[in-house]
Amino acid sequence: LKLTATFPKRLTSLLMNLRSRHIPLNSHLHRIGKSDSPNCAHRAQNEETIHHFLFDCFYVHRERHALTTALGRKASSLPFLLTDINAIPHLVRFINATKRFKTTLGEVKMPVPRPI
Repeated sequence: LKLTATFPKRLTSLLMNLRSRHIPLNSHLHRIGKSDSPNCAHRAQNEETIHHFLFDCFYVHRERHALTTALGRKASSLPFLLTDINAIPHLVRFINATKRFKTTLGEVKMPVPRPI
C-alpha cells in the first residue's frame, strides 16, 4: 500500500494485474477464453506470459534494452521491477513504449514523485 499510495489508479491496477498474473497477455486471455492461443503473436512457439513479455520477447527488444540500460542487471528481476520505487518509472516507460496494453489500459501515467 505504501508503494502505490501516490500512484495513479491505472498504474496501481497495472502493478496489481502483473503481480496476480491477470494481465491482458495471451497466456491469461487464453485461460479465460478470450484468446484462441496462449502464444505470442510474434513468436508462435513461445507462450506469451509476463516473463516472456518482460524478459524474452524479441519484438520488444529495443524497449527492453532501454529498461536494462536504466536499471542494469536488476532489470531482469520481476520482484525488483514490481516493488522498487526506483524501478517503477522505468517499467512504466517500457510498458508504454511497447504499446502492448494500450487498447485495454491506455497510456499509463508515470508515478508522482514522492516529496523528500
